[in-house]
Amino acid sequence: MDLTKLRNIGISAHIDSGKTTLSERILYYAGRIHRMHEVKGGGDGATMDYMDLEREKGITITSACTQVEWKGHTINLIDTPGHVDFTVEVERSLRVLDGAVLVLCAVGGVQSQSLTVDRQMKRYHVPRLAFINKMDRTGANHERVVAAVKEKMGCDAVLMQWPIGKEDKFEGVIDLIGMNAYYFDGDKGEKVRQAEIPAALQGTSRTARQQMLEALSMYSDELMEKLLSETAVPEAMIHDIVRVAVQEQDMTPVFVGSAYKNKGVQLLLDAVQRYLPSPLERPNIAKKWDKPDEAFPLEPNPSKPFVGMAFKIVEDPFGQLTFMRIYQGTIKKGETYFNQRTDRKERFSRIVKMHADKREEVDSAEAGDIVAVIGVDCASGDTYSNERKYCTLENMFVPQPVIKMAISVPNRESGDKLGKALARFRKEDPTFQVATDEETSETVIAGMGELHLEIYVERIRREYGIEVEVGAPKVSYREAPTRNVEFDHKRKKQTGGSGQYGHIKGILEVLPEDATENFEFVDDVVQGRIPREYIPSVEKGFRSCMHKGPVADFPVVGLRVVLNDGSYHDVDSSDLAFQLTAQECFREYFMKMKPVLLEPIMKVEIEVPTQYQGAVTGELTSRRGLIVQTDMKGAVATIEGEVPLAETFGYSTDLRSMTQGQGTFTMEFAKYRRVPAGIQEEIVAEKKKQKQQLVGAR
Repeated sequence: MDLTKLRNIGISAHIDSGKTTLSERILYYAGRIHRMHEVKGGGDGATMDYMDLEREKGITITSACTQVEWKGHTINLIDTPGHVDFTVEVERSLRVLDGAVLVLCAVGGVQSQSLTVDRQMKRYHVPRLAFINKMDRTGANHERVVAAVKEKMGCDAVLMQWPIGKEDKFEGVIDLIGMNAYYFDGDKGEKVRQAEIPAALQGTSRTARQQMLEALSMYSDELMEKLLSETAVPEAMIHDIVRVAVQEQDMTPVFVGSAYKNKGVQLLLDAVQRYLPSPLERPNIAKKWDKPDEAFPLEPNPSKPFVGMAFKIVEDPFGQLTFMRIYQGTIKKGETYFNQRTDRKERFSRIVKMHADKREEVDSAEAGDIVAVIGVDCASGDTYSNERKYCTLENMFVPQPVIKMAISVPNRESGDKLGKALARFRKEDPTFQVATDEETSETVIAGMGELHLEIYVERIRREYGIEVEVGAPKVSYREAPTRNVEFDHKRKKQTGGSGQYGHIKGILEVLPEDATENFEFVDDVVQGRIPREYIPSVEKGFRSCMHKGPVADFPVVGLRVVLNDGSYHDVDSSDLAFQLTAQECFREYFMKMKPVLLEPIMKVEIEVPTQYQGAVTGELTSRRGLIVQTDMKGAVATIEGEVPLAETFGYSTDLRSMTQGQGTFTMEFAKYRRVPAGIQEEIVAEKKKQKQQLVGAR
């Protein structure tokens, strides 16, 4: 395989920007499918949205992988979801990709989830192109979108194309490098016709080209000299400058079009092939097993030792399907390889290339490839190699769940099936967590939002045929101290034989708000007042109390323990004695720190027709929401705000009824904030009531 002609790319964007429609057009023009399917509007669902639920709801839930050929280049393409509830799908895709296409709506511009995707791309240093989609929509304005990308994303966005007309008069695009007009003829826009730039746009396009060249001159002294001397700039030189600037993540070239109206997609594919890096041009660094602090560069060389990352897991009727990016070496069907985390040797029984939910068996795969392996048992993020303890790749970032829901089944037989379903989904999705409430013995599922949990509950019903009952979502509150307190606690127990003795002194402190950890332990003990071997036991004792605070049994955050003195007994002191001393000390002194409850605050972005703006703003305020900013774009108002998660349940239904079904919103976790005193009293009282009911039931 010629790696210079391979591109591993993802398509990411805000909800409803047209990612899946764009993917569908790419598949069609590259000859992978012979008929276009539509995401919405009575279509039979896009190829990449292969789950029944995706087709019914018209949204992407899981990322889907496929491979297409374009002008002698092989492109591995991953279509990712836009909803923040499925953000881990974007995280794990971007972790293994070499480049990306950021899709932006010509009307909505840079929206909340566009910013999240931008952060994710920057986190994994992924070079990208931007595609302004939906140029045919009323209110489309490509210049405003480019300005927003520069301002909100802080990146150098440069327009490479100019639209010929816009809204319902959008006909084609002008390539500002070659200064040609392109039209997309035929029933499906499959015939790309090159023509002269329309007379009315000659002046505009010349100005736009000059602006593009001036922006590019920041990356090339040679180009700067040509502009100053007013000599012609060769096209090949422009392409080279753009390619280098994109791959160094200094610049984002912007293209325009309308995927739904079949305009501009082929030129975007040309740009992917021309500007985004091949695996040879992307540095990939691992950590050596025996020297984790030392960078270990990987080479996309098929003859070197194999290194690959399992980035996504899907359970299906034939066994576990493990999606893997190969960074170095070659894998062969039937060979055995080592999981670097578990040190287990596993056989890769089958290797397949995926096209959405269809597979194509292959005997081997090389560095740069993205394939799926059947027959391995691993977790998302595991590194594989053909050598034991060879190296590990940096894992992906997994956000913490913010919403909980109790789930139950009517009988034991269904309980076994539910257990299997939950174990499978937890393995597939690191943001989906399952736990058992110690007090109520209820099974509690946690996830990224109402939609996230709703989808999993529906999948359990459909795929496992069990009727599940769901309790009202519970919010993950936190308990945080508000003032420092000195402690001096002694534990002295004598029960015949050796007793238990531990004595600790120090300060319980409030951590600053910007602290990265929820708990800190500082050892300030001098002169052996407490033997060194018992100090970790004190820390362990305090840590064990952090998962359940005394206010209302929620996890404790923002606590620093400074241990500076104490005493011990030669016979009666032990690890256990000091652990128990720390636990007792926490229970006695934490309430003196005047702890308060913190609640998760969600950042919401609502888009509604302007006539409903007042009603929606008022309703958001009634939910204890804070309006951060409002923006008017034509007939659409965008409202940004912060609202407590506890007040968001059922919001999608209320918003639809307020706006006659025209309002949309997105929501993602922003931060934790203090709960008002009156509401804290209600939460604590409710917790006490639940405990009493539980005791009564027993």
